[in-house]
Amino acid sequence: MSDKRSSGSVQQRQTSTSGVAHGPDPGRTVLALDDIDRAILAELSADGRLAVRALAERLHISRTNAYARLERLMSEGVITGFGARIDPRRAGLGTSAYILITVEQTSWRTMSAELREIPYVEHVSLVGGDFDILLLVRTPDNASLSDVVLERLQALDGVRSTRTWLIFEEQAGAASGARV
Repeated sequence: MSDKRSSGSVQQRQTSTSGVAHGPDPGRTVLALDDIDRAILAELSADGRLAVRALAERLHISRTNAYARLERLMSEGVITGFGARIDPRRAGLGTSAYILITVEQTSWRTMSAELREIPYVEHVSLVGGDFDILLLVRTPDNASLSDVVLERLQALDGVRSTRTWLIFEEQAGAASGARV
């Protein structure tokens, strides 16, 4: 297999006003971001309330460039929103668990919407391996967690089994905010 491509198979890339190529790139599953784009993401991950003027100053770019890049990152879906990072324990959700679910293979499409509607479910992932779905659940206490697992999850059509892993302590990783 050769890395060379014929001229007919190469997709046209778009170039933004900043001179950086964006858009489809053959063989890539994600958009190409340059160092300034990544720096913008890192700054906004650290402080989502950062003013564009301050962002431009920190990155040594013009405000116009910062606005244009920010707008592009939002329109391309790289930045999907802005919000607060909440400490679950201080917000009254002191019991956290990963719940692994094995389902009948035909039930994922209908079940994913139902899982997102269950109180205290923070994250739903379809995964490959020994189980099919991974949930992150944060509840006020063990009784609430028990209700989620034994009453709500087990009642869903298509659930074959669940396995619950309690989270005793959490630490943020390098990619969890300030670094991109």
